[in-house]
Amino acid sequence: MTTSQLRIYRLAEGALEEFVGEWRSSVVPLRESFGFRVEGAWTLPEQSGFVWIISHDGDFAAADQAYYASPERKALDPDPARNIEKVDTRMMQPVQ
Repeated sequence: MTTSQLRIYRLAEGALEEFVGEWRSSVVPLRESFGFRVEGAWTLPEQSGFVWIISHDGDFAAADQAYYASPERKALDPDPARNIEKVDTRMMQPVQ
């Protein structure tokens, strides 16, 4: 079954463009290499916000844990997460 996660970030003031560039060049390809799909991403410029949805077929939690524990994720430099001040995540299931 496909499971999706809504991720809402509040970023440091002035960091939105930098974050988006780093997210595109490093986070997206790495997530995809772990079997995730990026369903879409949006910016909320007035709130210094970034919203995205990722999906995974199979055990989302295990794949997410493997992603964060991987040497490739730990080696991201600069780490885009340095600009994230707040994270809100929500697991979602498709309507059948």
